[in-house]
Amino acid sequence: MARAGFYAVESGKISFRRDGNWYSDDERIDNPRIALLFSRSIRQNPDGSYFLQVAEERASITVEDTPYVVKAIEGDAQSGFTIVLNDEEREELDPATLEVGPDNVLYCRVKSGKSRARFLRNAYYHLSPGFEADERGGFSITMRGRRYPLLPASSADGND
Repeated sequence: MARAGFYAVESGKISFRRDGNWYSDDERIDNPRIALLFSRSIRQNPDGSYFLQVAEERASITVEDTPYVVKAIEGDAQSGFTIVLNDEEREELDPATLEVGPDNVLYCRVKSGKSRARFLRNAYYHLSPGFEADERGGFSITMRGRRYPLLPASSADGND
């Protein structure tokens, strides 16, 4: 007797793309419950590649940039910001981990610093009014009365 599992999607190539959406082959997965299940099921192999793990079922995936994206931001610069990730987890934003990558893409560290998350446009726009030009020709953000520089991204591909 066949077990229920990833068999229906395993024949396609599953990917998580920089736009924060899941795809099977080149078709976006629009079902929010499946997208959330996938986002909560990401695991990383020792070689840096990614897979989905749901119960005993595994499926290899491609992560285009980062395994997590910042979908929304709550709070303000005075009290601090909480970021909402694609797996619906909420974490306090550590402004010391903010980095700017190619094409001015904003990143931060998440999951106790173990992974990077790419800011989606809405989340980026929530923070951007607080960006200030600084003396080194870059930008910084002030949170809770302390200024934090937005550093150049340390990893081009974002996979860690």
